[in-house]
Amino acid sequence: MKINFKHFLGLVFALFVQIAVAQEITVTGKVTDQGGIPIPGANIIAKGTKESTQTDFDGNFKIKVAPKQTLVISFIGMNTVEVPASVTMTIQLKDASNQLEAVVVVGYGTQSKKKLTDNIARVTAKDIQQIPVSSVQNALVGKLAGVQITQTNGKVEGGISIRVRGAASISAGKEPLYVLDGIPLITSNESSNGAPTNPLLTLSTNEIESIDVLKDASSAAIYGARGANGVVIITTKKGKEGKGTFSINLSQGVSQATHKRKWLNAKQYVALFTEASINGTGDAAEAEGIFDFLAQGTDWRKGEIDSDWQDTAFQDGFNTDADFAVSGGDANTKYFFAGAYNNTTGIINSNALERVTARTNVSHKVSDRFNVGMNLSFSRSQIDRVQDDNSFTTPLQAVAQSPLSPIRLADGTANPNTLYANYLLAIDNSFWKTLVRRITGKVYGELKIIPSLKVNSDFAYDLMSQTEDNWNGRNTPFQSTDGDVFASSVNIENYIYSNYLSFDKTFGEKHTINAVAGMEFNKYNRRYQEVTSIYFPNDGFHTIDGGAEVNGGAGNETDYTFVSQFGRLNYSYDNKYIFKASIRRDGSSRFGKNNRFGTFPAFSAGWIVSEEGFLKDNKIVSFLKFKGSWGKLGNAELGNFASRQLYKPNSYNLKTGLSFDQAGNPNLTWEKSTQIDYGLEVGFFDRINIEADYYKKNTDGLLFEVPLALSSGATTINKNIGKIESSGFEFTLNTTNIATENFKWNTSFNITTNNTEVVSLPNNNSDIITTFTINRVGENVSSFYLQEYAGVNPINGDALYYKNSKKADGTIDRSTTNDYSEAERVIAGNPFPTLMTGLTNTVSYKGIDLSFTFQGEWGASIYNSAGIYQSVAADYFDNQTADQLNRWQKPGDITNVPQARLYGGNGTSASTRFLDKADFVRLRNLTIGYTLPSKAVKDLGMTSVRIYGTGVNLLTFTNYTGYDPEARRDDTGIGEEFYSAPPARTIALGVNINF
Repeated sequence: MKINFKHFLGLVFALFVQIAVAQEITVTGKVTDQGGIPIPGANIIAKGTKESTQTDFDGNFKIKVAPKQTLVISFIGMNTVEVPASVTMTIQLKDASNQLEAVVVVGYGTQSKKKLTDNIARVTAKDIQQIPVSSVQNALVGKLAGVQITQTNGKVEGGISIRVRGAASISAGKEPLYVLDGIPLITSNESSNGAPTNPLLTLSTNEIESIDVLKDASSAAIYGARGANGVVIITTKKGKEGKGTFSINLSQGVSQATHKRKWLNAKQYVALFTEASINGTGDAAEAEGIFDFLAQGTDWRKGEIDSDWQDTAFQDGFNTDADFAVSGGDANTKYFFAGAYNNTTGIINSNALERVTARTNVSHKVSDRFNVGMNLSFSRSQIDRVQDDNSFTTPLQAVAQSPLSPIRLADGTANPNTLYANYLLAIDNSFWKTLVRRITGKVYGELKIIPSLKVNSDFAYDLMSQTEDNWNGRNTPFQSTDGDVFASSVNIENYIYSNYLSFDKTFGEKHTINAVAGMEFNKYNRRYQEVTSIYFPNDGFHTIDGGAEVNGGAGNETDYTFVSQFGRLNYSYDNKYIFKASIRRDGSSRFGKNNRFGTFPAFSAGWIVSEEGFLKDNKIVSFLKFKGSWGKLGNAELGNFASRQLYKPNSYNLKTGLSFDQAGNPNLTWEKSTQIDYGLEVGFFDRINIEADYYKKNTDGLLFEVPLALSSGATTINKNIGKIESSGFEFTLNTTNIATENFKWNTSFNITTNNTEVVSLPNNNSDIITTFTINRVGENVSSFYLQEYAGVNPINGDALYYKNSKKADGTIDRSTTNDYSEAERVIAGNPFPTLMTGLTNTVSYKGIDLSFTFQGEWGASIYNSAGIYQSVAADYFDNQTADQLNRWQKPGDITNVPQARLYGGNGTSASTRFLDKADFVRLRNLTIGYTLPSKAVKDLGMTSVRIYGTGVNLLTFTNYTGYDPEARRDDTGIGEEFYSAPPARTIALGVNINF
């Protein structure tokens, strides 16, 4: 029989196809959360292949795979699981946010929380997304134990103060180190108008996967000389294997000030100042003459004008947010693309922000041993700014104007004849625009040498470019020429080379070792230029070349370098006994030539008691761990040339020369912080998790300007002298209150205490006294130091003060006097809170979700340095706060407000009269949402649609009498308010759509 060869090949091919098909199985299954609720959009991948699918609206999926294939199931916010394939499957995913197996970022690597011996606070994307704030830091408030976050005031670009476990310095930098995907970020304030800007405005929350705050020395020591103030590690989102996803979020919000103060109206103003004029000068003529000037031809006696200047300074704010994200990938390539737009009109007149951000994160598996990737982001932020709080032309100082003065004239122009400069003249005839462009990026490669050993090589780059343009037309207040223009430009770049080895292996099933060792080179460069021109032909010219004369200019360039070696070793035995050691050696060009390098070691240990036989199967105690750590850190934020002997150029009559400017100190080095931490973590019933810690950090070698003899040619020299100590307790409670198929309720509560005390100071522990504060051994850092106000003499209305002088027998004289010069200053308050709390509840019922966060602070005080103008019973013609109506008027009156005496100086000197407790509890944010039923959106090709409403700073409970217990002056000072704007109360509506 003759065989047809073609037919034979066809038969063989068909046979192989049948065999291949026979080796495949069809897997059907369902993916749910722990409560049994279906998870739509979960990714299911056949590991090592390109086969993938997603769950439908009911959590169901179907996929064809080989019989022994492993399936990888993942979903955002859930722990990824790997399970062997079977014909029918039900897979439960656990919430990753509060699970012991959640992975935290620890610097040059990751670690499971269960085996963590450090103290690290963490928030994830779902904790901060869809909160309508312009800065990432504001979204963290109240969510992290031991971390205080305060926005300077209500300006949209306002600086942010973050203190991790209290202040670790007095005169050096106090802000934490920010690290974005391994890039130490530029965070210097580059503002030229006297008020700081927030350099992290360039980040959008939609690109962030998690934020880990390294609080103790064991976690932060891997960053050595820059970790003393804590480290904030920001990790951006990355693509995951599976079908591509697309999400879009749109929201629109309105804002108002959290609080407005009450000021005198025109009738009250006339009555108070008339009385003050009679008491202070003998008759009413002085006041009436000023009233005539202020009224500008209007009839003040009949109340023709009653201006509300505060109402002009504030405005209704608006914010628009739109962002999108695309992610996905396969076994070899993963991608994440995101973009965001924010347009915020602030609550202060003429203050606004417009920001655009974009991000691309891509990784590719070149081979089984070699991976490469790139993270790249761009942002553009344009800010319409107003002047700093200490400027007459800043809007909030308008409250000092008299209600008798017209705000604008009949022709609509701003009234130029007011008590102080009318800020509206500046609004109408000038602008201050700041434009910030930023690029951050990293390219990296990872080579697996052997299964347990890999090498990473990273190059990271951060470029911040900022321009400022300040135009002042000829009608701007205090303008002495026909207009002027100021323009500045600053370019800052920071690039980092990192190379490190990572080893991870388990020996004999019980011994697990994870080690990292590497080196890093960090180069920073800053170049600044500014120029001013004057004499413009008209107000239509707003740039430098429009002026007839360039009358000023400046420029400088500076850089610094860090070179570092680092290592970390983690060892665990039988998953019960955990040890960790790390070390970093940093060298920097910032410091004296005799102290260029420093070494920063840290050690920690932990015991997971719940893994012991006597507790392992306990039904009550589900987890128990004790831990402790010790380490040394540094603070390198001393400026680039603090150790150098410097000379500066001096010119006279077109001749130039050099003059001595700063004495050098070759021994100057970073401030050193030694920290200890003891803690425990305990879980009950797999529903209640408690974490409690005690910490203490001692900072030595504080930087101070020590006086020199005048014969030296310099007045001071920078030296490392002085010590402070911070200590406190942290307590975090996370509970799963209800977890059923339809109803979930989780609670997170944290409470922190902190006390920061001065231990030693230069010059034999001499007090360091500023205008309102003091640093004294044994007292809180920067304590308020003021004469103590004693109220009002009920007989004659005089302001009284406690003498507080020391008697011959050593006791304190607590008698009162109306002579301010007889009263001694005393320590009267603390500018920093000693107790902080946060409470977050998350509730979901079927398609409805609700979350809210309360924040509280106690122990801090605020000194209103504008009080000597605002609340002094008509000593000047500034409008007064309404409480001044409760003044002393006749013998026997019991009040805290002295008699009104124009120019009398009755109680107008700096004292505790203007110091107020800043304790508060605030509903920081509240969000309620509704996810449409899957059937309603399925036909539109959508995975989910959620409609939500959210609010920020909705309620505040406080006895503070100023604008807001979180508002601080933005030009200088510690713990002061000075015409400082309150934060915004914002309500927004939005929709989130996923495909």
